[in-house]
Amino acid sequence: MGSEIRSVFYVSDNTAVSVHNIGQSLLTQFQHIEFRQIFRPFTDSMEKTIALTEEIKSTVKKDGQRPIVFSSLVNREIREVIIRSSGLVFDIYDAFLKQIEGELSMKSVPTVGRSHRIVDADSYSTRMNAVNYTLAHDDGLTIKDYDHADVIITGLSRTGKTPTCVYLALQFGVYAANYPLTEDDFLSTNNNFSLLLSPYRKKLFGLSINPERLQRIRHERRPDSRYSSLKQCQMEVRMAEEFFTSENIPFINITTISVEEIAASIMHEKNLQRRLG
Repeated sequence: MGSEIRSVFYVSDNTAVSVHNIGQSLLTQFQHIEFRQIFRPFTDSMEKTIALTEEIKSTVKKDGQRPIVFSSLVNREIREVIIRSSGLVFDIYDAFLKQIEGELSMKSVPTVGRSHRIVDADSYSTRMNAVNYTLAHDDGLTIKDYDHADVIITGLSRTGKTPTCVYLALQFGVYAANYPLTEDDFLSTNNNFSLLLSPYRKKLFGLSINPERLQRIRHERRPDSRYSSLKQCQMEVRMAEEFFTSENIPFINITTISVEEIAASIMHEKNLQRRLG
């Protein structure tokens, strides 16, 4: 039996990054449903809003069921139109603001984009420096300045090393490098991996994945190749996990968990501190 497919709208009068993060965190709890994600940022006029309600209505007709709509619209008039649409609407502001207003005994002052302002120049600079470091040390491009790395993530090709590193940099200001594991690293203890990374052993963290999932990901990149064959993926995953264990490198299987959860696990395991305010 195939996975159920459900349409999900992320609606915002700004970038939709925040509402996507919240919605995605909730939807990851439903592993057997495939979600078709539809982003509608900068819904900041009544004209755009009415067009969106029509799109939601047509999605109901096409899917045979109403879509889920996560909304972080600030403008009350626009919010009301979306709430009355054909979708199952979760209004992020409405869900929390009323209780906060009651607790603080004051009304909120709606302002579009306020959550994305740079309120701390030092935090912004820290974030950008971390991102620049991460991009410069992606996929083993260079081991120069590994002394400055907070964590060095290692794993097979297509196991999510780069997005995890970028997320750590953006959300926590962590200097995260990543180094790819290859077949050659499993064949001898006297190899580049051991020689190059031995001084940084305490910074290493491994990512593993189920072979079947790895095969599907690799097939999209290089279909019908040895690289994407299930036999090759099974062999590499087995050897990678044996390697992590023998080298005493902590690791997690990322098959069913989100980037946010991977990052949180790394922060906890390596006892890393968030640098951003």
